[in-house]
Amino acid sequence: MTDNGLYVYAIVRAEHRTPKGLAGVGSPPLPLRFLVEGRVGAVVSDVPPKLRARRRDLLAHQDLLLRLTGSGPTLPMRFGTVAPDEAAVRAQLLAAEHRHLAALERLDGRVEVNVKAFPPSDALAHLVREDQNIRRLHEAARRRPGYEANLRLGEAVVTALSRRAAEAGQSAVRELTPLADAVATGPEVPGCALNTSFLVGRAAEGRFRAAARDFAAARQDRVELRLAGPLPCYSFVGADGPLTGAGA
Repeated sequence: MTDNGLYVYAIVRAEHRTPKGLAGVGSPPLPLRFLVEGRVGAVVSDVPPKLRARRRDLLAHQDLLLRLTGSGPTLPMRFGTVAPDEAAVRAQLLAAEHRHLAALERLDGRVEVNVKAFPPSDALAHLVREDQNIRRLHEAARRRPGYEANLRLGEAVVTALSRRAAEAGQSAVRELTPLADAVATGPEVPGCALNTSFLVGRAAEGRFRAAARDFAAARQDRVELRLAGPLPCYSFVGADGPLTGAGA
């Protein structure tokens, strides 16, 4: 082990079967270790030199978490989570054993699916037909084209498209929520009208995706839904993550 602490990837049950052939971040990828304390364990490695959020390591971190999730419930750590030493990790595992077990039970057999709502890129014609103010500004810009007219039209179009996408996104959340076990609002994303994650049972994931596709197809003039997943269940392990108090 290096003097730089331990890189912590996830917390799992003590009996979790870690898939073979897994490796951590770094170049070359660092070997993994499994620290068990009581009924829970942590998947760790040494900390790679000059740890930075390189695309290669971000993907390696995510791939490892997805493969761990495939063989049992997993509490994922954010990229770059480093504990001071093995003793700190073991102490935290022991202190929070019951909390970790409860969270693992809640996530068992489930994945995260993220849904983002964006204004559609080709909805201007629909907007002109349906929005009287946009139609008026559009006609004014055609009659007397110029910077000010185009600016007013552009600002009104952006505002209207964002509003319609947000309203449709909220409708999507209401329609998709019964198909999920939990819902979490995500942080704001530039250009995105709505960012929401759903905790979905693996057996229900296909039905969830089909419902999202059907919803988007019926409202393609108002919203573009982008789904990402299955993802590690970052949004459902608590705001501070599962290693709170471990010096992470």
